[in-house]
Amino acid sequence: MQHQSPAILKYDAAVAAAQFNLGIAYYYGKGVPENLTEAVTWFRKAADLGNTDAQSHLGDAYYQGKGVPEDPTEAVKWYRKAAEQGNTDAQNNLGNAYFQGKGVPKDMVEAVRWYRKAAEQGEAAAQFNLGNAYCYGNGVPQDVVEGNKWHELGKQSQAAALNLLDNDDGDPNETPF
Repeated sequence: MQHQSPAILKYDAAVAAAQFNLGIAYYYGKGVPENLTEAVTWFRKAADLGNTDAQSHLGDAYYQGKGVPEDPTEAVKWYRKAAEQGNTDAQNNLGNAYFQGKGVPKDMVEAVRWYRKAAEQGEAAAQFNLGNAYCYGNGVPQDVVEGNKWHELGKQSQAAALNLLDNDDGDPNETPF
């Protein structure tokens, strides 16, 4: 296997980020007409270059049948690819797939495993999902106190994210962090 230089790897990452952003533009109709099929085309290009956000969005497209025919098995493939690289949205969505038994056999323990990975990284939706798992005893022993702890962390994570959005003045040269 041939190793790529750091410069080539940086270039590929930049190209993948641009392709992902173009996919987002088509998905939401920002600056271009909304076109889900075109969005998926750009997500796939970026995903093939290793962009985990694009991989996760491609999973969403297949899971929901947006821009492509619904295919939960294909969705899980893309979620897993991104999740294994640490993408918290994909980890949470992979947990949802296991919870629902959509694209994979229903497996509450595996759902909790993926929820926990994302929750421990601060993903609000996964924190809520993990809290629900504890409150209802899905994939873990029922523990309402532990469930409420994760629900509270989810509320805090969501509030922090909303605060960042509220304080964003739209200047693309500034980051809110």
